[in-house]
Amino acid sequence: MKKIIPIVTNKFLLAGVFFIIWMLFIDQRDYFQQKERRDELQKLEQKKAYYQKEIDKTRKELGDLQNSPAALEKYARERYLMKKDGEDIYIFEDSTTDKK
Repeated sequence: MKKIIPIVTNKFLLAGVFFIIWMLFIDQRDYFQQKERRDELQKLEQKKAYYQKEIDKTRKELGDLQNSPAALEKYARERYLMKKDGEDIYIFEDSTTDKK
């Protein structure tokens, strides 16, 4: 018992324990908030990568539309259901996809 009391009353040990408790639970930038922010940052970086990929795809499509009349015609036919005279358009919907 006498050996335990000096260890527990050691000012460096008490300061260290207090510091760890303070940083884990009490501080404005505690461990749990840092973890939440790290997770949020990771989600935002994934969204950024997705949108960057979409921007690149759209830029490529825009370049094709500006430089190629065949690509422009294909885009108009697929996107806006335009057709030439005397053509019939049939629209097939994929029934296997899950509608929400």
